[in-house]
Amino acid sequence: MVGTKNINMVLVFAEQQNGNFKKATFEAISYGAQLAAKQGTECAAVVLGAADNPTQLATYGADKIYQAGMAELNDFNSKNYTDAIAKAAEESGANTIIFSDNVTARGIAPRLSVRLKAGMVSGAIALPAEDGSIKKSVFSGKAFAHIKINTDKKIISLTPNAVGVVENQKAGTLESFDVAINDNSITNQSAQVASGDTVPLGEAELVVSGGRGLKGPENWGILEELADSIGATLACSRPVADSDWRPHHEHVGQTGGTIRPNLYIAVGISGAIQHLAGVNSSKTIVVINTDPEAPFFKAADYGIVGDAFEVVPKLTAALKEFTAAQSN
Repeated sequence: MVGTKNINMVLVFAEQQNGNFKKATFEAISYGAQLAAKQGTECAAVVLGAADNPTQLATYGADKIYQAGMAELNDFNSKNYTDAIAKAAEESGANTIIFSDNVTARGIAPRLSVRLKAGMVSGAIALPAEDGSIKKSVFSGKAFAHIKINTDKKIISLTPNAVGVVENQKAGTLESFDVAINDNSITNQSAQVASGDTVPLGEAELVVSGGRGLKGPENWGILEELADSIGATLACSRPVADSDWRPHHEHVGQTGGTIRPNLYIAVGISGAIQHLAGVNSSKTIVVINTDPEAPFFKAADYGIVGDAFEVVPKLTAALKEFTAAQSN
């Protein structure tokens, strides 16, 4: 049984991978805690599967942490995850459920919306306004919509890097609960891409991206070195992914991932509208291209007209020199 009911509680799905929480989870908790404070209620986190240190969520504002730690929940399954979160929401009395807007949430939140008869807004980029409306970007980032949920229960998925991570230490009491597992529920499973210590693309604050101007997969080493020099995550344009130069999970754009990094460095990408749709919310865009008429320069904060094979190694060397000087 999950704790005592608090009818106005905000419940946040705290996603973990291999026992560790993602940065996007801390951001969702921060958002949930701010929303709870605004509503004069508590923020709780729900953790599914094993997690190395669930109480660390209290650092970002979780008053309570509910954990269903069964081994069957270590691997994502949309049916079982929906059942578990629905139980936590119903027994805790939560009326608002927060997700980070990613592939996992897209497998759970719509099902949960139907289960709880809850209105849903995906891709939120700010806390609800005084009238309760929720802001999100629409039309490939060219406009904003303000959507109001009229149901008693509400589901909000938060765009990564939209509001940031805020420390807000709370008590963070830990409670365990059980949920019935459907062993036959093997559909709608999702495989998460592991990429070592690299920050997942949707959560990355620094991104280095390449296009057809790199001429082939054998030349990606210069981007990898540039990314390593600043701790960035790699991305690519659709033609690159379609040509199998890079894995498809690195593709950003209208038909790929949508990202909001603090810095996006685009190398050899023309900047067609389909690509811009996935990256135009980046705080700072740097474009490197040989074509001075490339559309991307119109969206860039900084632009370099030049050959990537000359510019990128020099940029990497300068960044390494700067980093070394800062550490001395």
